[in-house]
Amino acid sequence: MTSLPPLQEIYDEYELLEGEDRYRLLIDLGRKLEPMPDALKTDATKVRGCSASVWVYPTTVDGRLHFLADSNAAITKGIVALVLSAVQDKPAAEVAKLDIQEALAPFELSSHLSANRTQGVPNMIALVRETAQRIAA
Repeated sequence: MTSLPPLQEIYDEYELLEGEDRYRLLIDLGRKLEPMPDALKTDATKVRGCSASVWVYPTTVDGRLHFLADSNAAITKGIVALVLSAVQDKPAAEVAKLDIQEALAPFELSSHLSANRTQGVPNMIALVRETAQRIAA
């Protein structure tokens, strides 16, 4: 299973950092993502609207959501990891009710990152939510 830290733990560290160090934290977080097999990096798993290539592949283990994800850009991969740390290995029903956008709000990503780095985030959140709703139903 994944070794992503809980969102609150990431935020506690993020809050103490400035500028470049925040980018480094996101890049390090991206490195903690489980390796995603290249065979899963298909058009079907690609998240639309991202300036970088992002792939997300949902799986379930005992009704809990588990995502494999990757990106060809280090900071984007970190943002992907940040989104997943809010939902990884939680029950689908819980994730379906979670306001992921709200959970990520304290990070103020849009004020620290360029618009093209964050434009795919809503699409990724939508994909996570739709997956959770489908599995929870």
